[in-house]
Amino acid sequence: MFLKPSKGQLKFWAGLDRGKNRRKEGRFLAEGFKVVREALRSNWGIEYFLVHSDKEALWKNLLPDMAGKAIYELTEAEWNKISQDKESEGIATLMVIPPVRFCAEISPKHEPRLLLIYQVGNPLNLGAILRTAHWFGVKTILLSEGSVDFTHPKVVRSSMGSLFHLKLYNDLDFQELLPRLTKERFIIGTSAQGGVPPRPMADKPSAIILGSESHGLPEEILSLTTERWCIPHIGDAESLSLPQASAILLYEWTKV
Repeated sequence: MFLKPSKGQLKFWAGLDRGKNRRKEGRFLAEGFKVVREALRSNWGIEYFLVHSDKEALWKNLLPDMAGKAIYELTEAEWNKISQDKESEGIATLMVIPPVRFCAEISPKHEPRLLLIYQVGNPLNLGAILRTAHWFGVKTILLSEGSVDFTHPKVVRSSMGSLFHLKLYNDLDFQELLPRLTKERFIIGTSAQGGVPPRPMADKPSAIILGSESHGLPEEILSLTTERWCIPHIGDAESLSLPQASAILLYEWTKV
């Protein structure tokens, strides 16, 4: 039932922890029970599966859904060469990176809400934001140039599979993109330095822009927005984390 990997395959899988290799091969590994389960529920391309021979109890419930695809069985030593998880559940899948998407195909009618992410370099933050976006029904994500690769192992893992239910556009020049978007939708910038409180925007096509936790959004990006939002605070904490702030903003933004 299970195939044995070659040394070349093990080297290939281990090399996918580097972005240049993922881009060259058009492939990435997605590891973890929930991550693989969500990949199976999506329309993203799956090539085959990898399993840890000693952890069948953790992944055997997925076997019926894996039918029709090759499954490679790895030993402890082999698994440790390719795994990114400290407490691995012993299952991963080789995924196909979706083809490049072009923003010209985005329609306000069919995609009324857009989430724009500007130069977020922390993969755990990006993964958490993708999971939050999925929870609140935001399906289309635009990533600026300088943002972390959405196939980064930590992005994939921290998104808990939500990545596979989203439409992502990456490596975009926001200064070139935003003037075009403002012609067809309400553009919301976010800032910790001031602005109006977030509010529901279900009545019109809109887009919200999140910046990095360290630097936020620069003035050249904020100047291209329709309105600036700032989360009100009562206490004297210095700041919110980016995932915390994104959850609050998206909750208010998507209210009906």
